[in-house]
Parts: sequence; structure tokens; C-alpha cells
Amino acid sequence: MTNYLLSISANSTVKKGTIHDPDTKLKVAVVDLLRSKFKPSKGELSFYVTAGKETLAFETQGYSKHRKLLVLQMVAWYCVYLGLLEAQIHSSLPMLKLA
Repeated sequence: MTNYLLSISANSTVKKGTIHDPDTKLKVAVVDLLRSKFKPSKGELSFYVTAGKETLAFETQGYSKHRKLLVLQMVAWYCVYLGLLEAQIHSSLPMLKLA
């Protein structure tokens, strides 16, 4: 699996940052949906991850004819980085189950 770069703000949590692909210069923003609001941007790809109680949104920044597989690889890499081995990737926001 390819390694990507990860940038995190100094005052941010690990679950909010940006994944960078040094080869294609593609960036994917990560948002923790339990702590932040998220509205998909027009023209960008969005994916969602659920893993246990975690729900994350991933959105490209500057998407331009990149392969969707590349974006999915970046999302999967980030999930492994966080240790979310049971993560499921969705193309639309799944309905959250209320406890």
C-alpha cells in the first residue's frame, strides 16, 4: 500500500486533517461527523466511513479526473492509520442508528 502524507492543525484532533498524495498532488480532507458539521462541495468526491461509533467524512480538494480508486486507497490508508480495521466505506452518508 502506498504511503501518503498527513497534515493536522496544531489545535485539531487526529480525526480532522488532510491526506496528501505526493505523486498526484491530490488532497482529501477528513472530518469527524460526530464533532463537526459537513456539507459536500460541488465538483468534489465525498466518501463516508463508519466503524463502531466513529463516523468520518472524506472529501477531495481539487478533484480533477483523478481515479476514484486512488481516493478510496487514501481513505483506506487513513483508516488503517487510525486502527479502524472494521471500517466500512460508503459513497453516501449512511443512516445513523439511534441507540
